[in-house]
Amino acid sequence: MSQGQGVDLSYEDGARAVELARESVDSYVRHGQREQPGSMREAFYERTGAFVRLESTRGRGSLRGCAGGYHSDDQLGHVIVDAAIEAASEDSCGSEVSPSELPNLTVSVCTVRNVLLTDDPLADLELGTHGVAIDGGGEGGWMYPTVPVENGWSAREYLDRTCRKAKLAPGAWQNDDVIVTLFEGQVFRERKADGSIEEL
Repeated sequence: MSQGQGVDLSYEDGARAVELARESVDSYVRHGQREQPGSMREAFYERTGAFVRLESTRGRGSLRGCAGGYHSDDQLGHVIVDAAIEAASEDSCGSEVSPSELPNLTVSVCTVRNVLLTDDPLADLELGTHGVAIDGGGEGGWMYPTVPVENGWSAREYLDRTCRKAKLAPGAWQNDDVIVTLFEGQVFRERKADGSIEEL
């Protein structure tokens, strides 16, 4: 079991993180360009992981893209930009986000802290606190800490579904050759109605 720290964001930092992700998606989708973080807030110079999720508000809503990692040697501001671009690309959910979709997307950012490599995920996992990353057989998958709470999943179901996302069989998290990493994350997202930003 190993543990590492991360960064604690203020609400203002979190709101800026979401704005930066949104600007990065817009710049990439509309112009094929990489947004530069510019003059970054102090917290954005920390070297830590982050994830970006794009969700469609059309119809019943759906995941439109997701990307990032729980560990990075790069500065947080650049990690957010790169994750946002990858989430909007065809590599994420099979098709690139189009300009016409942009008004119907909500953007969320999860910044990582307290990474925990666990030998007993069922015992160590705290629903609502931990995101999960599972790696095995050259495949990997991860989910936000908020996902099991939003969907009413048990810890076992959360682990099983993360395995499926990693293209592994449900229950593979119990195998010795599968690596399970838990991470705490601060999640900030756009509200659907008015575009304001909330911390979950």
